[in-house]
Amino acid sequence: MNKKRKIYIGFMRGAMYVCTVLTAALVLFLFGYVLMNGIPNITWELLSTKPSYLTERIGILPDILNTVYIVLATLIIVLPLGVGAAIYLTEYAKNKKLVAMIEYAAETLSGIPSIIYGLVGMLLFSNNFGTSLLAGALTLVIMNLPTVMRTTQESLKTVPQSYREGAFGLGAGKWRVIRTVVLPGCVDGVITGCILSVGRILGESAALLFTAGFAHALNGIFTGLTSPGATLTVALYVYAKEEGEFGVAFAIAAILMILTLLINLSVTLVGKYFAKRRNK
Repeated sequence: MNKKRKIYIGFMRGAMYVCTVLTAALVLFLFGYVLMNGIPNITWELLSTKPSYLTERIGILPDILNTVYIVLATLIIVLPLGVGAAIYLTEYAKNKKLVAMIEYAAETLSGIPSIIYGLVGMLLFSNNFGTSLLAGALTLVIMNLPTVMRTTQESLKTVPQSYREGAFGLGAGKWRVIRTVVLPGCVDGVITGCILSVGRILGESAALLFTAGFAHALNGIFTGLTSPGATLTVALYVYAKEEGEFGVAFAIAAILMILTLLINLSVTLVGKYFAKRRNK
């Protein structure tokens, strides 16, 4: 190896080390900065009460509940649609060109800015159901459908074809093979898509500003879904931008970052758990 080659390799290796350190430092700085400014502002009163403008009390309990409501409503709708579409495209569809077109459309949808989803959701859902958590949930269904469908589809493809052929050889029908052999073998992909969808729902704000509104009312799940409501991300925007309550905004940001960390950890643990089960 000549001298110029050694210098080039050493330079590229050093550049990669620098890029790695800078990326890690940026992430750690952002995480630490938000936590240091947010955790001191997290109190039990903040988490367990609703806002009262008469006493100037600030509480995010309605926002927490609205976030839970919209996550549940979105998952209840998007999981059957996404998993069902993935099963059809992988196991039943015969027209490969149609499958390729649908996959391309799903990948395109996953790259569209969320503000466009918010505009479409406002025109389609808010005009019909009013500005409500339900309109926001339906908008998030469209946003998360490609994620659930593609993760499930890729997981279905990892199930060996010999499993299907063995079940067919024992006399099982198509649906029985899918239900008893294929789906149990790819349940990790379904759960991963579900967890990733929860993470995207928690982090979404632009689309919900158009469709769900930003009310801080404390409602039950059925009343809440038909009423305007702010999720944690929307509440963060309102408190920081509209009301100038940066302490509360940092507290909400810290909660969201901790939830995101837990979601990413859950994805890793679920993947390892099902990998061990398959290897047994």
